[in-house]
Amino acid sequence: MTIDPSAAAKTAKRLVSLDVLRGITIAFMIMVNNNGGPGSWQFMNHAAWNGLTPTDLVFPTFIFVVGASIAFAFEARLARGDSRAQLARHTAKRAAILFLLGVVVNTFPFYSASYLRIYGVLQRIALCYLVVGLFYLWDRRVWTKVAALAVALVGYWALLMWVPVPGAGMPGRDIPFMDQTQNLVAWLDRTLMPQHLYLGWQDHNTRDPEGLLSTLPALGTALLGLLAGLWMRSAKAARAKSMGLALAAVTCLGLGYLWSIWFPLNKNMWTSSFVLVAAGWSLTALTVMYWAVEQKGWKTGWTWPWLVFGSNAIVAYMFSELFQALLWNTHFIAGGRRTDPPSWIFAHVFAHVPDPGWAAFSFSASFLAVCFLPVWVLYRKRIFVKI
Repeated sequence: MTIDPSAAAKTAKRLVSLDVLRGITIAFMIMVNNNGGPGSWQFMNHAAWNGLTPTDLVFPTFIFVVGASIAFAFEARLARGDSRAQLARHTAKRAAILFLLGVVVNTFPFYSASYLRIYGVLQRIALCYLVVGLFYLWDRRVWTKVAALAVALVGYWALLMWVPVPGAGMPGRDIPFMDQTQNLVAWLDRTLMPQHLYLGWQDHNTRDPEGLLSTLPALGTALLGLLAGLWMRSAKAARAKSMGLALAAVTCLGLGYLWSIWFPLNKNMWTSSFVLVAAGWSLTALTVMYWAVEQKGWKTGWTWPWLVFGSNAIVAYMFSELFQALLWNTHFIAGGRRTDPPSWIFAHVFAHVPDPGWAAFSFSASFLAVCFLPVWVLYRKRIFVKI
């Protein structure tokens, strides 16, 4: 990991709308990960199983942005004279660092084997970045990305539909299709990482939302982002690019919702229909950002906080996760009861807000404001942490 103070000089060459979307996404990710508890509004929580809420769109949007950024970052380095071999080595190194940072986040502050979780958010980002990045370096043609996308989504559906779950039977016949625990995705994760899943030892070793097999359709999310990035890098006029993004959004949403009739939307299993619908909403957001920033030129004022978050997105996420874990695992006695800083602050400050939804949202927004401070300092000093 390096710190690049000169990166500010390069911001003019970047696609500002993509940076803005990255910043909005990471800010919302921090908020929903610290949503204020059971009183929070429904849209600030994940769907329990099948279904979709705005919160379910945050993570796939970030992976979508990662895919889109590959087109710009890789082409910029190739134009500067870097070889594909150099880029491949850097891609592998960056993915390895991201993966290890994810393990650090998962185990903090205990760093004990009993708390070790190999799967995770940063780990999935690392794998998607690695596979899609190397694929793009190996073959930069558009049609191969479309073909790989189709194979990933249709292949994943076929695996879940037609491959028997060991010890349980055939989905749709012996067990319900996409049962919460008896499905191929959960079975594989329990086999590979017993007692080390997100719903692990404390939940009878059930499943993991960032497991191995469900990374296959997540690659489709990154590929859709890459295709969007390639479209935005084309020589077409800004208006034509906006219209193309909008058409792609409508297409993905239509296909995804249609497929969801037979293959339900499910973020936990990252179903193929979920990939298309999530990408459709990511494309919708990107269309709006691109139209406002690149086509209309509205780049000042409202973009500033999102550029601050987007310029050091991984730092913002790491700080939020480590700070959250530190607070929740710091205990003290207050009023004769054992408590922790977030619970004490909520009870003495935000619980006085009459509406539970607004109380939870106020807590979430306040936590986001605290997480804004370190990345704001870095932004002011023109320090951009590069992996």
